Amino acid sequence: MKRAVLDALIADHAAKRPVALATELSSGRQCLVYADGTEGELELAEDVLGTAHKALVDDRSFTAETANGAVFILVFNPPLRMVIVGAVHIAQLLAPMAALAGYEVTMVDPRRAFATDARFPDFTVTVEWPDEALERIAPDRRTAVVTLTHDPKLDDPALAVALRSEAFYIGSLGSKKTHAARLERLAELGFGETDFARIHGPVGLPLGAASPAEIAISIMAQVTQVLHQKRAAA
Repeated sequence: MKRAVLDALIADHAAKRPVALATELSSGRQCLVYADGTEGELELAEDVLGTAHKALVDDRSFTAETANGAVFILVFNPPLRMVIVGAVHIAQLLAPMAALAGYEVTMVDPRRAFATDARFPDFTVTVEWPDEALERIAPDRRTAVVTLTHDPKLDDPALAVALRSEAFYIGSLGSKKTHAARLERLAELGFGETDFARIHGPVGLPLGAASPAEIAISIMAQVTQVLHQKRAAA
């Protein structure tokens, strides 16, 4: 590997930028594959480039056969992320589940009595207002956003930022009645049916969950389902 390629990979990793390294096995020529193009001495055919982009979405490295021989596509993706708004009991159970599934978890709650390192010792905790935190975090296609506070002053601003982002999953805790009222408030902010369809509310798969642990399981199951559905559709 040439030093320029290695330096670029290190910089991409530091910036949490998705990238794949394509290596022509017969010659050792390489290029870096990004969502918007490539960099390096290896030129990829359009079909191989398209497959490489799909590999970035799927988190899947593979070997492609080309007219010039085999090309190995090695994917370097940043971790999936989950932003949980509301440092409540469900969050205490959901966060470790998400971490086990490979997510980098951030807990957001301006209520300092809830958002403490003692309650979430292994996770990033911020007491910023949810909209400010989400603006800073900038959810992307590898980010899930889950709101759990039941407080419109906290959940609604977070949802507004999430809906303007590329977050692959948006979920919000609450009954059907609570969710209907939530959508009415979001409509007043200018959001419409297309936006509402992105919000999973009540959050989680309908497993009949009742306890905080069961609700956390249902949320994590739904996040996983949506992730793979979007990968399949990409």
